[in-house]
Amino acid sequence: MQQLNLQPRGFRTCAKNIGIKDTTLDFTVIASDVPAAAAALFTQNLFCGASIVVGKEQVADGRLQAFVINSKNANVATGEQGLANIREVVHLVADELALGYGDVLPSSTGVIGRQLPMEKIRQGIHGLGQQMEPGCIEQAALAIMTTDTHPKMRSCRIGNAVLVGIAKGSGMIEPNMATMLCYFMTDANIAPDILHQSLKEAVDTSFNMISIDTDTSTSDTVAIMANGLAGDVDLHEFRCALKSMAIELAKELARDGEGATKLIEVTVEGAASHAQAKRVSKSIVNSPLVKTAVFGSDPNWGRIAMAIGKCDDERAIVPENVSIAFGDLLVYQGQPLGDDNLGLLQTYLHNDEVAIRVSLGLGDEHATVWGCDLTPNYVQINGMYTT
Repeated sequence: MQQLNLQPRGFRTCAKNIGIKDTTLDFTVIASDVPAAAAALFTQNLFCGASIVVGKEQVADGRLQAFVINSKNANVATGEQGLANIREVVHLVADELALGYGDVLPSSTGVIGRQLPMEKIRQGIHGLGQQMEPGCIEQAALAIMTTDTHPKMRSCRIGNAVLVGIAKGSGMIEPNMATMLCYFMTDANIAPDILHQSLKEAVDTSFNMISIDTDTSTSDTVAIMANGLAGDVDLHEFRCALKSMAIELAKELARDGEGATKLIEVTVEGAASHAQAKRVSKSIVNSPLVKTAVFGSDPNWGRIAMAIGKCDDERAIVPENVSIAFGDLLVYQGQPLGDDNLGLLQTYLHNDEVAIRVSLGLGDEHATVWGCDLTPNYVQINGMYTT
């Protein structure tokens, strides 16, 4: 997947600062010139934000024409007023762009428990119709950021069409059937039911396979619009491109975890089921002891063994059948392979990408997940998040 600055036909964007928290970009709208097929997946957190409640209603018919996203305020745990506020935002954007109310999907991300600053938002939306510009999706990638250190964006060609994706997320990341915030736009002609299935398949192998801190956000959303202006494309090629792009963005999110210095990739093979492989790999990548060992380049592979062993599965894990490797360096195969490997392992752990490979010796299923190390900076960032 090449990182090219391509733009799909028929999309306009506006990104601006409306003063929600500071002077950085904090509000963006991405709109299609024509009605688009659409699909979205959302957080499973029961304390979900008002935008999630409204967003599910908006995309239920498989059609959208605009995304409206604010950062720096999540509009979560804000009661009936929060719902009324986000419905007003949708109405205002729809009126400015001459769209139907049901054609606008809202999203909010940031601090929980605070009402949206509606007067600032109303002023920011006023005149929006004249401020929308073709393309400029990279500005939207900046506007959706919170504690991210850089914007995440990918684009590629699929026949005559272009697919572009933007994402944000640095903390409170371990999604379930959703992601942090991620938006895909394409000018390919894809039917809504196929679009939804393609998105679900892509999410299941990418954003549902990352974890920074085991916490599921209250605002997670992944959505896609396909306006069809480039005509039909090969559906297999489209699905592959969407999945590949989603994996690249997911890895970029994990790499940019709050305070992170290293990307961790964990692959578990030889499992009795995919569910078991995913459970064990998540156990490893989520372990604070594993994450801190990677941060400190500590060759304590016993922490991997611990994380494997605490998984209670339908098919018991037998230590004698397990192997553990870092990159190509095998350190355990039913028994320790000697202290001579510890120096090599410590050297390997100084890399900014660390691959952990485990075989359970139980079957043929496998799973790969991504995460990051746990650093003192993570504590500092989250210890002062609202100040």
